[in-house]
Parts: sequence; C-alpha cells; structure tokens
Amino acid sequence: MEELELVCFQIISFAGEARSAYMGAIQTAKKGDYEEAEKMIKEGSDAFLQAHKVHADLIHKEAAGEMEQTPNLLLIHAEDQLMAAETCKILAVELMDAYRRISILEAKEA
Repeated sequence: MEELELVCFQIISFAGEARSAYMGAIQTAKKGDYEEAEKMIKEGSDAFLQAHKVHADLIHKEAAGEMEQTPNLLLIHAEDQLMAAETCKILAVELMDAYRRISILEAKEA
C-alpha cells in the first residue's frame, strides 16, 4: 500500500471513530446522561485530533516537497470524512445543550 493510501485510511478511520463517539454522545444526552455524553465528546475529540494530526503531517510533507500530491478520490473522501466529523461535533455539543435546557424546563413544569 502506498504511503498516501495509508495516510488516507488513517484519516478515515480516526474520523469515523470520532463521528461515532459524537453520535453516541447525542443519543446518551437524549437519555439524560450528560456526564457520560461529555466523556464521549472527549473520546471523539481525541480521535478527531489524531485524524487532524495525520492530515496536517500530510500537508507539511507536501509543502516541504517530500510528497507530491495529485488529488485523488481516496484523499478527497478522507478529507470529507474529517469535515463531517467536525460538523458532528459541533452539532453534538449544541444538541447536548438543547437537551439540558429541555430537561430543566421539564423539571420546572413537573
């Protein structure tokens, strides 16, 4: 496997792990377990940072002339997965806040 392919698969794997953790955090917050949801956000963020580091290293290698890049579908897919994971994090954090607010309002009504 070529180095670029390996890097792409690493990005895809870490980004997928991050996205799964963020989606799990949403479901966990929906059930009212905000402490566990926060842990899942942290796990997702750790995986996202690994994906981001691999991607940044790739960019640095290209800038240094160590690796010639011609855009290919696998790299585009990897970057798309990275951006999708970032979007999931933003939405997960916002939804967790919304679920907390709903819980507070429901408690006031009861």
